[in-house]
Amino acid sequence: MRLTFWGAAGEVTGSMHLVEAAGKHILLDCGLHQGRRKETDWKNRHLPFPAPSIDAVVLSHAHIDHSGNLPTLVKNGFTGPIYSTPATVDLCNWMLRDTAYIQEKDAEFLNRRREYRMKAGWDHGPVEPLYAMEDAERTLPQFRMVPYHRPQELAQGLVYSSYDAGHILGSSAVLLEETSNGTPVRLAFSGDMGRPNVPIIRSPEPPPEADYLILESTYGGRLHKSMDHVVGKLADVVNRTARRGGRIIVPCFAVGRTQELVLLLHQLAAAREIPDIPIFVDSPLAVNITEVHRAHPECFNEDTNKYLSNHEDPFGFRRLRYVREAAESKRLNDLHGPLVIISASGMCEQGRILHHLRNSIEDPRNTVLITGFQAQDTLGRKLIEKWPEVRIFGEPMRVRAEISSLDELSAHADYRELLDWLRPSAHSLRQVFLVHGEPKQAANFAQLLQSVYSLKVAIPCPGQVFDLE
Repeated sequence: MRLTFWGAAGEVTGSMHLVEAAGKHILLDCGLHQGRRKETDWKNRHLPFPAPSIDAVVLSHAHIDHSGNLPTLVKNGFTGPIYSTPATVDLCNWMLRDTAYIQEKDAEFLNRRREYRMKAGWDHGPVEPLYAMEDAERTLPQFRMVPYHRPQELAQGLVYSSYDAGHILGSSAVLLEETSNGTPVRLAFSGDMGRPNVPIIRSPEPPPEADYLILESTYGGRLHKSMDHVVGKLADVVNRTARRGGRIIVPCFAVGRTQELVLLLHQLAAAREIPDIPIFVDSPLAVNITEVHRAHPECFNEDTNKYLSNHEDPFGFRRLRYVREAAESKRLNDLHGPLVIISASGMCEQGRILHHLRNSIEDPRNTVLITGFQAQDTLGRKLIEKWPEVRIFGEPMRVRAEISSLDELSAHADYRELLDWLRPSAHSLRQVFLVHGEPKQAANFAQLLQSVYSLKVAIPCPGQVFDLE
């Protein structure tokens, strides 16, 4: 078995790892890079291998930095199956279409502003979307549903199984087992590892025994605070901004984070711990994703299933309104008084959130509430780093709104949770490869793995190859 790291190696986004085994080329994830626009666009457009050479994709979960470049793979000639859990397939049905739509609309918007950009000296020619809706539509029939724990043959002598990773609905850790060369080789891939005892979904399952492990390290040097702290902090932000008569603008990942935030606001409103103000989820994708959540209660934890047992909707309450249409989204900018707008994307890189930020970020009464990890060079990262000025749709804007962070709501395990998850199978591992983390976080976690479990650890670079025997 040979393993080549391409995406999320030495960085957080763009998950993509190539496995050569049993005469086949299997891609683990095919995600979008997010960060500096020019560099990111080049990486996403230029795959590091011929797309037709890939025989199959095994997808850990639906987040766009893991699934979002599948249409580019198909556009360039990939015709094989894409295996994932039923909930992930249903999520991708909406997410890939939405990503294509947003790219088309953002390119259209930017191209309408070319004359202004040309006068300002910012123009670099027409903007082309990475892929179009037709590419996303061509990708969807290639998905194959594989439930948790059911072995799926990828080739003779090569099988994979998945386990609940507890990160988002349908997320999975994966085990590849090759027996074609006599001596079995077992390679595990964590995908993105979730946290125990969080809202909505089940806690991560214990990992299977493996010889090698590809492990995320997003929070490899950090600890999260308790959920009680998160709820209190959220209430403080809402109350503080409401007293100013301002808006709370929440860039939020449409999958998982939006549903968690809605549930927490539901609980705070029911307990009268926040004022009775309008709350909008302004994202067609988030609306559709919430419907997918409702269709997969088998992924819910016990607390969430209690809502269903009591015939309650955990994702709906009186002051909450879901917004689908663009015209209704635009009308939100004309509303006055305290309100909450939750909108995608979570890293402020595309979609309706950019329009809400553009209309709100220069007003000191408002708050921008960041609710998750922000990759290097994204607009969201610049906001939490307190840049005094940022560019939105190419225009410079002063940051006068309050910037608050609720990254404790992250769906990524911290280093203690990762160590606890790994404990049952650490004795079987010959080597761990750390990915999906900035260099400092990965280096910190590598030291922990070495000191706690005496494991051999590598932090691969893009294009680095390992032969697994």
